[in-house]
Amino acid sequence: MTKILPKLTGPQDLHDLSSDQLLQLATEIRERIIEVVGRNGGHLASNLGVVELTMALHHVFDFKHDRLLWDVGHQAYVHKLLTGRNARFDTLRKDGGISGFPNIEESEYDLFNVGHAGTAIPTAVGMARGASLMGEDRRVVAVVGDASIFNGVAFEGLNQAGTLKRQLLVVLNDNSMGIAPTQGGMAEYLAKFRVSTVYEDLKRGVKKYLPQVPVIGMPAFNALDHLKEGLKAAVSPHQIFEQLGFVYVGPIDGHDLGHLIELLQLLKDVDHPVLLHVHTQKGKGAEWALAEPTKFHSPKPFKVEGCRVEIQKSGTSYTAAFADALIRLAQEDHRIFALTAAMPDGTGLNRFQEVLPERFLDVGIAESATVDIAAGMCKAGLRPVVAIYSTFLQRAFDQVFQEVVLQGLPVIFCLDRAGLVGGDGPVHHGFADITYMRVMPNMAVMAPGDEPEIEAALRLALTLDVPSAIRYPRDTVPAPLYGVAPVPPYELGRSVTLREGADATILAYGSTCRHALDAAHALSADGIEVRVVNARFAKPVDREMVASALNRGGPVFTVEDHSVAGGFGSAVLEAARDLGLRADQVIALGIPEDCFIPHGARAGQLARVGIDAASIAVAVRGALGHPSAVVARAALERHRDLAYVPTADET
Repeated sequence: MTKILPKLTGPQDLHDLSSDQLLQLATEIRERIIEVVGRNGGHLASNLGVVELTMALHHVFDFKHDRLLWDVGHQAYVHKLLTGRNARFDTLRKDGGISGFPNIEESEYDLFNVGHAGTAIPTAVGMARGASLMGEDRRVVAVVGDASIFNGVAFEGLNQAGTLKRQLLVVLNDNSMGIAPTQGGMAEYLAKFRVSTVYEDLKRGVKKYLPQVPVIGMPAFNALDHLKEGLKAAVSPHQIFEQLGFVYVGPIDGHDLGHLIELLQLLKDVDHPVLLHVHTQKGKGAEWALAEPTKFHSPKPFKVEGCRVEIQKSGTSYTAAFADALIRLAQEDHRIFALTAAMPDGTGLNRFQEVLPERFLDVGIAESATVDIAAGMCKAGLRPVVAIYSTFLQRAFDQVFQEVVLQGLPVIFCLDRAGLVGGDGPVHHGFADITYMRVMPNMAVMAPGDEPEIEAALRLALTLDVPSAIRYPRDTVPAPLYGVAPVPPYELGRSVTLREGADATILAYGSTCRHALDAAHALSADGIEVRVVNARFAKPVDREMVASALNRGGPVFTVEDHSVAGGFGSAVLEAARDLGLRADQVIALGIPEDCFIPHGARAGQLARVGIDAASIAVAVRGALGHPSAVVARAALERHRDLAYVPTADET
């Protein structure tokens, strides 16, 4: 059988395919996604679930002219394959390859770089209004999936969309799942959509049988017709959307390609907002993904051997270490309550839920509400621990301030995916959390450097009467910083010296401690002895640490997996100013401001921004004017554009 996908040049080619060929193409697309995600990792189950839906949309609409907006951008792999990116699909999420999310630099079909939920509907409203005001006849479609309809911003968009007097199609891809099973009252409401036929069945029965009743049949039927809106409101589940101004259609089978195409043809020119409710299955086409859609939401590389799937394993992650530590502490302290926003697996709290289900809450894709609920719990006497990705907690900045910090509540924020995240790229990098947390009055901002320090940081946080934030990356925990020695307890605003040396000082924050130690060991071979300090806190920063580093003489390096703008290095410089110390010997290493680090391997990203061990060593050599600095720097720069990680020999 001749393959169709390799010959597909763009969506326009779909029109030349027969019904059987379209079904064959759907199978090929699923095979291609499984093949590439199996090698590279990425978002699997959600993309397998939108194959027919995406094909139908591109078959009916011309998105070179019309507008297609994706909500949760990780469900756009099929869209990429249909819009001319199949040849490069092997590079998905790799250095220099195509992004795992819509990317405006890749294709004219991608309108926004998008990786957060809830944005598509309000953005679509803006594009629809803009097109009308500019006199452009463009259809606008927003695809909302993986439970992002429950996000508050999505509801605000729905409220505005209902006021439009023109075409707007919102496709609700209802797969009963977010990243984890969907939570909350609206989830139950949509579940009723999928099974409720009460109103429609009743209406069909009345129309069929009541007119046949002698004498009273037609008069009663006409009278009941006037009451239909009341009846509909009482028993029909789609009233919430119709009351917002939408024509509601569905739910329909999101895997019936022929029916989807027919229905979209009917709906594409409706001069009114329409919500098409499509029911799909996350993981469709792969029985093992269909059976465990959460496990295969965003797996690491894997191999499929018959019915058996083996996911690539690595060492203990910071995420797993956090979960284990929190479980141990919760078994000691009955006040601890764990919350997350649709990320139980991603934050490791699924493990907590298994052990202590009555002390766990998944609020769904609602970061702001999660923080507010935690504030209420804290006010009631609990010690809530809120685990949310760094990039997603940005969405709750106001709630962190208004409901937690302003009230002086000791809520503990655990920020997973802090720093550079690898394959997910710019939409997920946690490069701003030190800045936006450090600005909060009385907030304690800390970062553990290894697995034992995670528990030590949590133990301190539980004793504080102020809010606190603990950040850690998406990475494997390194070898213990203290070897076999016990971990020094966390003390508020106190650092710990890891290594002594007289030639330079490295003040390392969080996960960069291991890189700093490895750099110091490499430098020692050149006769350069570097002092390494585990700063532990960005707020309150250890002023004794700052004074000691600046008064010793020699260059002082701050190292952080975070933007240099407003981060740990900035905190050190501010402390130096307050202490009346000159700080012209301070060199801040971190993510450069005013740039976005592209997706790729995390190790390569660390090298690109200069905070891996090899780069730190080169920076120290350069500052000291060491003879090897020029050669080492040239080697590093030669490879950095390719996100190359130098070998031990090159350092």
